[in-house]
Amino acid sequence: MTTADNRAETASAPARPRYDDAALDALSTQGDPLADETVAAMFRREEVGDFNTLMRFFTTAGDPLPDRLPASARGYFEATALPPAWVDWDVMEQARLFFMDNAAHINTGLSFAAMPVSYAVPRMARLLSSTHSLAYPSRRMANTGQFVTYLMRTDSFAEGGKFIPAAQKVRLLHAAVRHHLRHGGHWDVERDGLPICQEDMIAGQTFFSLLVLDAMHRLGIHMSEEGAEAYYYAWRVVAALLGCDTAAVPQNLAEARAYCDLYLQRHLGPSPEGVLLNAQLLRLYADVVPGTLFDPMVPATVRYLVGDTIGDWLEVPRSPWDAAARAVPAVLGLLEAIEDSGPLAEWALDKAGSLLAGFELSALTRGRVMHHAIPAELKAEYGVKAPRTGRWVPPAPAPVR
Repeated sequence: MTTADNRAETASAPARPRYDDAALDALSTQGDPLADETVAAMFRREEVGDFNTLMRFFTTAGDPLPDRLPASARGYFEATALPPAWVDWDVMEQARLFFMDNAAHINTGLSFAAMPVSYAVPRMARLLSSTHSLAYPSRRMANTGQFVTYLMRTDSFAEGGKFIPAAQKVRLLHAAVRHHLRHGGHWDVERDGLPICQEDMIAGQTFFSLLVLDAMHRLGIHMSEEGAEAYYYAWRVVAALLGCDTAAVPQNLAEARAYCDLYLQRHLGPSPEGVLLNAQLLRLYADVVPGTLFDPMVPATVRYLVGDTIGDWLEVPRSPWDAAARAVPAVLGLLEAIEDSGPLAEWALDKAGSLLAGFELSALTRGRVMHHAIPAELKAEYGVKAPRTGRWVPPAPAPVR
């Protein structure tokens, strides 16, 4: 075969997709070397207790690190103190404005879609059920809500901001759970891959970004493509700060769709841990909603946003309220029409949405600052405003393999 023939054959061959089983298989064996080495050193030197105590006093970027901080941890915090050099701050500002315009809707997507879908991935449900704090689902929801709020503040990456210290601690928390599962005999690495591996961490990033946007789209919320892409971009930055391999992280929403679809095809399914975690979550939401009249609307909204297949796997109860949940987009559409009627109505509804988001977070945190700590052990019972010209439409799903 001639060189020209080789070139012609190469040109006609279909391009290999960026994400396929081989690519995700490789990511399933990779952890986060910097955080893993830091946590291993602290456990080896029995420094975890002192570290957790000291970390309660380090919550703000620019503050000096505690004097008695273990040397291994000091090196980690100094190495991870700055955002990636490639961050486009104009896009991050677009993301912040998008969040301010849609705070309540984003929180709804996180709470009623992204969280339940993560429970419908058995390996994620097993990982989440391994920590003591997940016996109290309000802790995870409060930590997540506080984390997103820190991210979307104007000072999130500046001196005096709280986001980077929170991200540094979450990264170590992931490494600690990975350490326990690898060395405690709870996890079969040969069969199940590395726990909280790169494959899982990148999937989590797509859950909190793409699946939230999907939920907002299903609720009938109007979003520009620019606003949706900016919101996703912010989560790309988060992924880098949490130790994800930036070369493997999807660069835009279309790539995020391809990655997320493939991950779910590989791992989605029922599990007893998922049912338990979701039941705890539904009880939590029912407690947050004032009174009891609208309690059935909580599972109805979850089922509407995740669909009947996942809803059945998680044993989300059915009720006559399911029909009411399907009417939510019409109600939100009416509110958007009111919002578009003038600047005063727009300000009033944006303010109401911001207050609602603040109420949700306050109810979960009970007014406290949530602290991330490295668990000394796992559960003994382990295993059990954007312009509305145009509208963002979710990327087409990846072809079924």
